[in-house]
Amino acid sequence: MTKYFITGGAGYIGSHVVKVLKESHSDAQILVYDNLSGGHKEQVLYGDFVKGDLLDYEKLKDTMQDFKPDIVLHFGALIVVPESVNKPLKYYENNFVGSLNLLKAMKQAGVDKLVFSSTAAVYGMPKKVPIKESAVLNPINPYGASKLMVEQLIKDYAKAYKLKYIILRYFNVAGASPDNTIGDRHKKTTHLIPIVLDTALGRRDKMYIFGQDYPTADGTAIRDYIHVMDLAHIHDMASQYLLKGGNSDIFNCGYGQGFSVKQVVDVAKKVTKKNFKVEMAPRRKGDPAILVADSSELKRALGWKPKYNNLETIIKHAWAWHKKLYGNK
Repeated sequence: MTKYFITGGAGYIGSHVVKVLKESHSDAQILVYDNLSGGHKEQVLYGDFVKGDLLDYEKLKDTMQDFKPDIVLHFGALIVVPESVNKPLKYYENNFVGSLNLLKAMKQAGVDKLVFSSTAAVYGMPKKVPIKESAVLNPINPYGASKLMVEQLIKDYAKAYKLKYIILRYFNVAGASPDNTIGDRHKKTTHLIPIVLDTALGRRDKMYIFGQDYPTADGTAIRDYIHVMDLAHIHDMASQYLLKGGNSDIFNCGYGQGFSVKQVVDVAKKVTKKNFKVEMAPRRKGDPAILVADSSELKRALGWKPKYNNLETIIKHAWAWHKKLYGNK
């Protein structure tokens, strides 16, 4: 019986990890600690739930000491890039100070294993793709910078206090659970696939493609989309690896292939059978032309084999969830 302490477990990715952990390990004991600023309690299908903030150190410390986890999975973060530019203090406080509090609470409770939810935003504008974990780290916004600061904090903490960790750098996460029980509930989405599906559902009059002059085949930006359930299984594998004595490491989480914005829109029109309105707009500042992961290290070290590596499948699962959540028009 393993005890998992999961920060941000009511959020999009965290809730899918809770689902995978319990359904893969029936004796797993799970405690979700979430302030519900971006998460939803109904997304937590299993385990116990504590409404708490990472900035409330006393509550965090007491909750962890009472539960006595074997491992911590840390998702609790603010993630909206444009907001991070406008409100940097909020992002550094929540993402960095919150993580500092978490590590202090882990030290107090004697917990020495951590899986951390990081991001491809730590790479900034990469010079080479696909991107390896050894690429230059040069974030271009406070969100990416705050995550990189936490990565460094974890490494320094690990040297001093014998922590074993896995840092997972996500690329573009999309989709929903295939059984349609949970999915993306972001209150304000900035991600392409939910925006496309919002438009298909009539919740938006139109959508914009930002930039058609990138050095790509169709002129639009290319991204590596990973199904949220494949990502959830990576967290399970990373957890089991650490629990069995594995060494600390950092892995990119993506499929190693990219799709352009136009390709995503075309597949969404095919899946939804809706010919929604799309307009072109200028590039957004700071958007790289191509972001594609080299995930060969993840496959080598953990033996990961993706199950949902198909853009149409990702969009089908997301569309089924979107219709359930918002109703078809």
